[in-house]
Amino acid sequence: MGNAPITRRTILATSAAAGVAAATGGALLGSLTAAGTAYAAERSREAPGVQSARADVGVSAYPFPLSAVTLLPGPFASNMGRTSAYLKFVDADRLLHTFRLNVGLPSSATPCGGWESPTTELRGHSTGHLLTGLALAYANTGDTAFKAKGDYIVSVLAQCQARASTAGFNTGYLSAFPESFIDRVEARQSVWAPYYTLHKIMAGLLDMHQLAGNAQALTVLTAMAAWSKLRNDRLTLTQRQNMLDTEFGGMNEVLANLYQLTGDPNHLAAAQHFDHAEIFDPLAANQDRLAGYHANTQIPKALGAIREYHATGTTRYRDIAVNFWDIVVGHHTYVIGGNSNGEYFQTPDRIASELSDSTCEVCNTYNMLKLTRQLFFTNPARLDYLEYHENALWNQMLGEQDPTSAHGFVTYYTPLRAGGIKTYSNDYNNFTCDHGTGMETHVKFADSIYYHDDASTLYVTQFIASTLTWAARGVTIRQDTTFPETNTTRLTVTGNAAFTLKLRVPAWATGATVTLNGTAVTASPGSFVTIARTWTTGDAVVLTMPMAVTRAATPDSATTQAVKVGPIVLAGAYGTSNLSSLPTLNPATLAATATPLQYTATASTGQVTLLPFYKMHQQRYTVYWNVTTTTPLPEFVAYYKFDETGGTSAADATGNGKTAALSGGATWTAGRTGNAVNLDGSSGHVVLPSGILAGADACTVAAWVRIDTLATWSRIFDFGTGTGVNMFLTPRSSGGTARFAITTSGAGAEQRINAPAALPTGAWTHVAVTLSGSVGVLYVNGAEVARNAALTLTPAALGSTTQNRIGRSQYADPYLDGAVDGLRLYSRALSAAEISALATAAA
Repeated sequence: MGNAPITRRTILATSAAAGVAAATGGALLGSLTAAGTAYAAERSREAPGVQSARADVGVSAYPFPLSAVTLLPGPFASNMGRTSAYLKFVDADRLLHTFRLNVGLPSSATPCGGWESPTTELRGHSTGHLLTGLALAYANTGDTAFKAKGDYIVSVLAQCQARASTAGFNTGYLSAFPESFIDRVEARQSVWAPYYTLHKIMAGLLDMHQLAGNAQALTVLTAMAAWSKLRNDRLTLTQRQNMLDTEFGGMNEVLANLYQLTGDPNHLAAAQHFDHAEIFDPLAANQDRLAGYHANTQIPKALGAIREYHATGTTRYRDIAVNFWDIVVGHHTYVIGGNSNGEYFQTPDRIASELSDSTCEVCNTYNMLKLTRQLFFTNPARLDYLEYHENALWNQMLGEQDPTSAHGFVTYYTPLRAGGIKTYSNDYNNFTCDHGTGMETHVKFADSIYYHDDASTLYVTQFIASTLTWAARGVTIRQDTTFPETNTTRLTVTGNAAFTLKLRVPAWATGATVTLNGTAVTASPGSFVTIARTWTTGDAVVLTMPMAVTRAATPDSATTQAVKVGPIVLAGAYGTSNLSSLPTLNPATLAATATPLQYTATASTGQVTLLPFYKMHQQRYTVYWNVTTTTPLPEFVAYYKFDETGGTSAADATGNGKTAALSGGATWTAGRTGNAVNLDGSSGHVVLPSGILAGADACTVAAWVRIDTLATWSRIFDFGTGTGVNMFLTPRSSGGTARFAITTSGAGAEQRINAPAALPTGAWTHVAVTLSGSVGVLYVNGAEVARNAALTLTPAALGSTTQNRIGRSQYADPYLDGAVDGLRLYSRALSAAEISALATAAA
């Protein structure tokens, strides 16, 4: 695929203007063979839950039917309730409007907006998501209102498909846009992602058949699959591979699933048409070449690969999926479990440098969780699949839904820049891909708590209040928990049966304990506790999981960190404050409050409250912090006497080892006392260590300076990371006076202390700046000359500065022409008396 950073949101803005192609398909493919439809007719009499024609290969863990698990009151049940309300509310005819018009059927429904508007090239995808959501909700709850709406949608889609030939399309074609969109894909002409939409429709039909027992859905789906195969059979391998540069969703997945259901090898052949060599070949070799690729275009391909492995036993497919998961989770995943910036994979292990408003598209994580689940079925010994599932489920997916919306509106991106804020969908004028996946995610939480081995082993993998009815063993398991607000979960058995319980003990739960009927059972974090016995009514297992406060650093910056309690990511609550950079957190000040999982701490922005990120709504926040040191800075940070007589190193007389370096031709000269560093006004300067005042909430910078030539905007010192983030002292500003300034948002946002005059020339002058709380004071020769009592920034707000200089600006300003002696840095504000003493003492 092309590597240009074009997002689907960008395409939305331009697709309407691109023009809608003619309503007829390209060259007619001819009549479809009857094999697929005949098999569909045979399967149409089957009820939901029947065995597939083919068993999955290489699988040793299995899900329970959704009907076997009931969520108990808690955050997941609440989210499900809101999405269920939306599934019942949304007007099916409004979503079916463009399907009807596409084949010449009348429709008086009000068109939808957003990605379902009549001119948007992706229109129709939400109908597929809606079908899946309705099928999932029906399967879990048994509420026939969900099935009735799904059945109605299927019946209308069947009517539209039956008119394909009349509309000029090939038999079996079904969509809300003309078949000419497929012509454009094959010709590599500009078009959004027509196969992506077809996949959503096909997946919805499959779910309506398998989960809601709709036989007509399988008939329609099988005809679509046959259309896909015949359409792609006519292409050469090169043409097909070129076509796969355009996003196609999980076409290989749904067709492989259909093959497993029906046993028809035509569906497997159709699935393999969508094996994308450009992506699969490097993954098969365990090579990470994902940078620059659209993330949610690639994740479904890996999901299709694992299903093709389950269908064929070909281990290359398995390796592709496993390697993809390992690469993405290990090298492209943020602390909340999401991935991508601007919808694209970036350079591996770049996280701190990729924080924006468009991080972690939610669809990516929706598909990563689907992939994770299939990989666990394949290898249940890998508990890291379950750890990732827990992380992404709690820290991104649960919190993507707005709890104040009756219809469970959801986010598109999860912003992770400092000052980010979640924005949400709406009823009819959104319908992004994440709107669609949100209709599924929040009604299927029950599918990933419990698994079995198709014999007598029960896996309990997530800690969500729920009940499991294990019909095959004749028992019910009730899980009572308010995790993570409390650190225990209790499993209670009703019924009598012999089985083996495998209870996950999380890797993060150091010191975890397990009891069976009050008796301790050996538990090791990062493993299953295995209890094999004959269980009787009332047997209870209690897992207690200590939840330590930890910090997770990003791979590209040890000082960029997120705070976690157990597996739960905390975020700093900033209300309406739109931060311009990562705040600096003092981790030693983290303190629990009376509210579970709520903490307070001191940051460079002041006192801040930290909440679970999944509870962060309707306000700005930061997930990542600048944490520059685990121990406080020494009070006397550094002292440069500049008494050296040769070389380019300036020793730190405090013994803290913060050696400075002369650069650009700076030399040694006679100082006020002993020697000093001589700066020539053209390139000479002194470089201090990175992070010299990192984390300091107060400071003093003091030195003796001799100005030989006074140049406007030259610098005595300038500590920063560029023109946007810095603090400096100039002997003369454009206003004609000495100035101290500090900023985290460039010159226009500087907080300043302006002296009444410029510094003198030709004589040694003692200068000092002190910062403490909101007060900054500028001293000249031991006397206060100016102050600002309304400061809000401190050195800590600058983070770990990397360009800390004496005599040189962050800008292209003049270098200092003069000499500097006796430079002192403190992590506290010296008193006026202490400054006076320095000004009257030897350097």
